[in-house]
This record gives sequence, C-alpha cells and structure tokens, in this order.
Amino acid sequence: MLAAYTFGDVMWTMLVFFCWILFFWLLFGIFGDLFSRHDVSGWGKAAWVILVIILPFIGIFIYLITQGHGMSERAQQRAQAQQSEVDSYVRSVAASSSPSEEIAKGKQLLESGAITQAEFDQLKANALSA
Repeated sequence: MLAAYTFGDVMWTMLVFFCWILFFWLLFGIFGDLFSRHDVSGWGKAAWVILVIILPFIGIFIYLITQGHGMSERAQQRAQAQQSEVDSYVRSVAASSSPSEEIAKGKQLLESGAITQAEFDQLKANALSA
C-alpha cells in the first residue's frame, strides 16, 4: 500500500493539511477579533458568525477584506496595552525596594555568611547609585 503512495501524493497531502490548518487559524482569528470588538452590536456579531459558518470561505474573505485593517489596528492596540501593563508592573516591583531595604538585606546576608564583605560593599554601592 505504501508503494502506491508517491512523492506527489505526499506533497499533496502536506499542502491539504497546511490549508486545513490555515483555514482554522483564520477562523479562530476572525472569531477572536469579532468577539473582542465593542463597536459591533450583538446582531452584527451574530450575522458575521452565521455568514462565516454557512459560507466559510466567502465569509472569511469578506471579513478580511472589509475588516482587515481594523484587525491589525486592534491587535496593535492590545499588544501596546499589554506591554504598558508589563512595564508598569516591572516599574512597581523594581521601585518597591528602597536602597535602605537592599542594604539591610545585604547586611543580613553578610551576617549569615552567605556573602563576603566585598560582595556586601558592591551591593551597597549598587543600591546607593540606583
């Protein structure tokens, strides 16, 4: 049976599998964008879902043609919002310990023997310079 499965058949199978994955990726991307929108009413979303389910290829292509630019803008806005949240979290965590707290922690480590005097001096210099 495997002898009848030629290289062309393998390539065709790979192409069909790739297109199948691409179709579902587009479908999930469109549904994700559609349901995260606040400017479309519930009836509008229902109409898009019905169109994409009943006529999948035509519905996907129409959505991409009419809403493609907006999809990229909304994705960029979501990415920027997530990045700003991460940045603010990092700033809050980094600013939560003052130089005196860092020096106190370093002093505890020095007294416990976990670090040497030279390491404590370096930690203290870093805390005071920040």
